[in-house]
Amino acid sequence: MIKVNENFLNLQDSYLFSTIAKKVAEFQKNNPEKKIIKLGIGDVTRPIVPAVIEAMHKAVDEMGNSETFRGYGPEQGYEFLREKIVKNDYAKRGIQISVDEIFVSDGAKCDCGNIGDILGIENTVAITDPVYPVYLDTNVMAGRSGNFNSKTGMYENIIYIPATAENNFVPEFPSKVPDIIYLCFPNNPTGTTLSKLELKKWVDYAKENKSIILFDSAYEAFISEEDVPHTIYEIDGAKEVAIEFRSFSKTAGFTGVRCAYTVVPKELKSYTKDGKIVELNQLWNRRHGTKFNGVSYPIQRAAEAVYSEEGQKQIKENIAYYMNNAKIIKEGLQDAGFTVYGGTNAPYIWLKVPDGLTSWEFFDKLLCEANVVGTPGVGFGPSGEGYFRLTAFGTKENTIEAIERIKNMK
Repeated sequence: MIKVNENFLNLQDSYLFSTIAKKVAEFQKNNPEKKIIKLGIGDVTRPIVPAVIEAMHKAVDEMGNSETFRGYGPEQGYEFLREKIVKNDYAKRGIQISVDEIFVSDGAKCDCGNIGDILGIENTVAITDPVYPVYLDTNVMAGRSGNFNSKTGMYENIIYIPATAENNFVPEFPSKVPDIIYLCFPNNPTGTTLSKLELKKWVDYAKENKSIILFDSAYEAFISEEDVPHTIYEIDGAKEVAIEFRSFSKTAGFTGVRCAYTVVPKELKSYTKDGKIVELNQLWNRRHGTKFNGVSYPIQRAAEAVYSEEGQKQIKENIAYYMNNAKIIKEGLQDAGFTVYGGTNAPYIWLKVPDGLTSWEFFDKLLCEANVVGTPGVGFGPSGEGYFRLTAFGTKENTIEAIERIKNMK
């Protein structure tokens, strides 16, 4: 008799964005004449920039020529891309990262979940709350979560670290020391950030307790303030305790193209049950090579073009476009009387829902009355109840129209 992985049965409901899609589809079916503006899922709308498209076209042409055709590439990524990553994302900031500490993949979402393969099942896990659902759900699938408590909305073995308006969205050290700590800054969903001083406290905490920080830096390109670190490795000692995840999805519009990378420093150590030291870089390299055949050559050439002079110029124009949308949303909601957060260093706006409404009730109200789609805060965790996320990744025209509709709601 075939047995299932019963950890999957411990997942709650469906994936957040699947639930939203079903609700929107049902509303559209019943109201075909309505124009729905979607500011929920963080998908980009601007086309991939010309410099990147040109590089991709050239690489595709190479694949059709017997002299330049390429088959399997290195699972860790071609050196031409990894060298550009090292030079532009780290060396320019005075950070020494070597090429063999970079692992190119098809998405930070995948890596954030897959990294658990090299970490023991008995490790305790801490997540900030609210949080990107993948961190939690993949640990439920792996069997680290324990049972779900329907009264609290929490899993018994997960350490939840509230990051709300009450503590200025700065997570505080939990009473129980975790082995694995997930941090995402600039944060999804709240759009808030940590200063270098605040992040240093977490690095020092991890060093003191032999914990590991899994740092999701997918939105670093949107940072505009000086004291906000673009990488956790700006903090002294971070290479001893942190793995960093980066993505081209939002930075360069690769949501439909798929390319990202993970940094696993050689200084980063873990331990066997009998206390033997093991380098995580070696383990991830083995896992990566065993379960992954690498990102395609044309896509990696496209990612390389992101770092070209023209590519950087064009991409920064797209980022400025999205951040202008964020400004439109933030200022418009404030004018409408909402309390809002984020939108300065990230393309997300986190708003307080009106008194008396739950996050899902506000979702329904927004959909039915304004025909605008957002994301209920409670979908990101118990501490997200009473909040709501809007993204700045729509078109400028739709963003303006959506905010006008919200302002005109009863």
